[in-house]
Amino acid sequence: MEITKDLVQYLESLGRLELSPEDEERTQKDLGDILGYIDQLGELDTNGVEPLSHAAGVANVTREDVVINEDMRDAVLSNAPETKDGTILVPKTFD
Repeated sequence: MEITKDLVQYLESLGRLELSPEDEERTQKDLGDILGYIDQLGELDTNGVEPLSHAAGVANVTREDVVINEDMRDAVLSNAPETKDGTILVPKTFD
């Protein structure tokens, strides 16, 4: 795909951008270089190469999800100035 000045101006309108003529030329060249690099990557022989989900090959290091705090409801409610039926009462903010 060739990056033309019209395409760059169309992309400008989609992104609601206003580029100077110099920036339009630089963007046209940069996008062309990017697409050229992608075409170059497409020429590589990747047969037998397993797809990666992460370039560094790290495994997910998560800990076991274990509950360490017991039911603290009574302790929390004991700190509240007013409670009713297991809930904390707060002042009305509006009528």
